[in-house]
Amino acid sequence: MTVTITSFGYLHCAPPAAHLTFDLRHHFRDPHASPELRRMTAHDSEVRQAVLGTPGIPALIEAISDAVVAYRHGPGSQAVDVAVGCAGGRHRAAVVAEAIQTALRDEDVTAAVVHRDLDKPVVQR
Repeated sequence: MTVTITSFGYLHCAPPAAHLTFDLRHHFRDPHASPELRRMTAHDSEVRQAVLGTPGIPALIEAISDAVVAYRHGPGSQAVDVAVGCAGGRHRAAVVAEAIQTALRDEDVTAAVVHRDLDKPVVQR
């Protein structure tokens, strides 16, 4: 069974089709608000630390991982597609997508991560 986790930015395009979609825009601090993090991405340790240090994010990652494992135990043998979105797709969504992949690896589940909007320009707001 294939598990794919797609990170994306709502301000670029509609969310991708997925079995599970998570919107991080309104509930979790946006690193874009910090001028020193704005032009960075999930590839930068400062962004990863800021996102993973946000209250609620570790619990959300665990809950999403648990949901994927539950879907995999269902009667179907289809793929499980997860979409994680934030405003621009460069910070929160990308970091969380990679953290879900790591959490699933700890459960012996292989997942692919696709960053749809990570390399797009910073969204001007």
